[in-house]
Amino acid sequence: MVDSKKMKLLLIALILCPSLALSGHLHPEKYYQNLWCEKVGGITEYVLDDGTRVDCLTDEYAIEFDFAPKWAESIGQALYYAEKTGKKPGIVLIMENEGDERYLERVEFLGAKYHLKVWPL
Repeated sequence: MVDSKKMKLLLIALILCPSLALSGHLHPEKYYQNLWCEKVGGITEYVLDDGTRVDCLTDEYAIEFDFAPKWAESIGQALYYAEKTGKKPGIVLIMENEGDERYLERVEFLGAKYHLKVWPL
Protein backbone atom coordinates (compact mmCIF):
# COMPACT_ATOMS: atom_id res chain seq x y z
CA MET A 1 0.00 0.00 0.00
CA VAL A 2 1.28 3.46 -0.93
CA ASP A 3 1.43 5.86 1.99
CA SER A 4 -0.34 9.20 1.69
CA LYS A 5 2.90 11.21 1.67
CA LYS A 6 4.20 9.36 -1.41
CA MET A 7 0.81 9.71 -3.09
CA LYS A 8 0.80 13.47 -2.48
CA LEU A 9 4.30 13.80 -3.94
CA LEU A 10 3.25 11.84 -7.03
CA LEU A 11 0.19 14.04 -7.54
CA ILE A 12 2.26 17.20 -7.17
CA ALA A 13 4.79 15.89 -9.71
CA LEU A 14 2.01 15.13 -12.23
CA ILE A 15 0.48 18.57 -11.77
CA LEU A 16 3.79 20.41 -12.08
CA CYS A 17 5.10 18.23 -14.92
CA PRO A 18 2.16 17.52 -17.28
CA SER A 19 4.55 15.99 -19.80
CA LEU A 20 4.75 12.99 -17.46
CA ALA A 21 1.10 12.31 -18.22
CA LEU A 22 1.49 12.12 -22.00
CA SER A 23 1.12 8.34 -22.03
CA GLY A 24 4.69 7.82 -23.16
CA HIS A 25 4.45 9.93 -26.32
CA LEU A 26 7.45 11.93 -27.45
CA HIS A 27 5.22 14.96 -28.08
CA PRO A 28 1.49 15.65 -27.78
CA GLU A 29 -0.65 15.24 -30.90
CA LYS A 30 -1.06 19.01 -31.21
CA TYR A 31 2.72 19.41 -31.61
CA TYR A 32 2.71 17.24 -34.76
CA GLN A 33 -0.52 18.78 -35.98
CA ASN A 34 0.74 22.36 -35.77
CA LEU A 35 4.09 21.66 -37.46
CA TRP A 36 2.64 19.56 -40.28
CA CYS A 37 -0.42 21.69 -40.97
CA GLU A 38 1.58 24.91 -41.06
CA LYS A 39 4.03 23.31 -43.50
CA VAL A 40 1.22 22.47 -45.97
CA GLY A 41 -0.59 25.79 -45.49
CA GLY A 42 -3.65 24.34 -43.78
CA ILE A 43 -5.95 25.61 -41.06
CA THR A 44 -5.55 23.90 -37.68
CA GLU A 45 -8.52 23.09 -35.47
CA TYR A 46 -11.13 24.08 -38.08
CA VAL A 47 -14.47 24.13 -36.23
CA LEU A 48 -17.47 22.49 -37.90
CA ASP A 49 -21.11 23.49 -37.42
CA ASP A 50 -21.58 20.77 -34.81
CA GLY A 51 -18.60 21.91 -32.73
CA THR A 52 -16.25 19.12 -33.80
CA ARG A 53 -12.80 20.14 -34.99
CA VAL A 54 -10.87 19.08 -38.06
CA ASP A 55 -7.22 18.78 -37.04
CA CYS A 56 -6.02 20.28 -40.34
CA LEU A 57 -8.12 21.58 -43.21
CA THR A 58 -6.41 22.21 -46.55
CA ASP A 59 -7.81 23.25 -49.92
CA GLU A 60 -8.18 19.57 -50.80
CA TYR A 61 -8.28 17.53 -47.56
CA ALA A 62 -9.93 17.30 -44.14
CA ILE A 63 -7.18 15.64 -42.12
CA GLU A 64 -7.29 13.78 -38.83
CA PHE A 65 -4.10 13.32 -36.77
CA ASP A 66 -3.78 10.33 -34.48
CA PHE A 67 -1.15 8.17 -32.88
CA ALA A 68 -0.75 4.83 -34.63
CA PRO A 69 -2.56 2.69 -32.01
CA LYS A 70 -5.67 4.86 -32.59
CA TRP A 71 -5.68 3.98 -36.30
CA ALA A 72 -9.32 2.80 -36.39
CA GLU A 73 -10.62 5.94 -34.71
CA SER A 74 -8.71 8.11 -37.19
CA ILE A 75 -10.52 6.52 -40.12
CA GLY A 76 -13.98 7.31 -38.78
CA GLN A 77 -13.07 10.87 -37.92
CA ALA A 78 -11.41 11.55 -41.29
CA LEU A 79 -14.45 10.21 -43.17
CA TYR A 80 -16.83 12.27 -41.04
CA TYR A 81 -14.83 15.48 -41.45
CA ALA A 82 -14.62 14.94 -45.20
CA GLU A 83 -18.39 14.57 -45.45
CA LYS A 84 -18.98 17.68 -43.35
CA THR A 85 -16.52 19.84 -45.32
CA GLY A 86 -16.87 18.48 -48.84
CA LYS A 87 -13.13 17.75 -48.87
CA LYS A 88 -11.26 14.49 -49.37
CA PRO A 89 -10.49 12.48 -46.22
CA GLY A 90 -6.92 12.34 -44.97
CA ILE A 91 -5.04 10.88 -42.03
CA VAL A 92 -1.65 11.75 -40.61
CA LEU A 93 -0.68 8.66 -38.63
CA ILE A 94 1.88 9.51 -35.94
CA MET A 95 4.30 6.62 -35.68
CA GLU A 96 6.58 7.00 -32.67
CA ASN A 97 7.30 3.40 -31.75
CA GLU A 98 8.73 0.25 -33.23
CA GLY A 99 5.88 -1.92 -34.37
CA ASP A 100 3.65 0.98 -35.42
CA GLU A 101 4.01 -0.18 -39.03
CA ARG A 102 1.27 -2.76 -38.43
CA TYR A 103 -1.18 0.09 -37.78
CA LEU A 104 -0.02 1.92 -40.89
CA GLU A 105 -0.66 -1.21 -42.95
CA ARG A 106 -4.24 -1.37 -41.63
CA VAL A 107 -4.92 2.28 -42.42
CA GLU A 108 -3.38 1.98 -45.89
CA PHE A 109 -5.40 -1.17 -46.60
CA LEU A 110 -8.69 0.58 -45.80
CA GLY A 111 -7.45 3.84 -47.27
CA ALA A 112 -7.13 2.22 -50.67
CA LYS A 113 -10.71 0.96 -50.46
CA TYR A 114 -12.29 4.17 -49.12
CA HIS A 115 -10.07 6.72 -50.89
CA LEU A 116 -8.32 7.97 -47.75
CA LYS A 117 -5.02 9.75 -48.22
CA VAL A 118 -2.54 8.58 -45.58
CA TRP A 119 0.63 10.37 -44.52
CA PRO A 120 2.82 8.43 -42.07
CA LEU A 121 4.70 10.71 -39.70
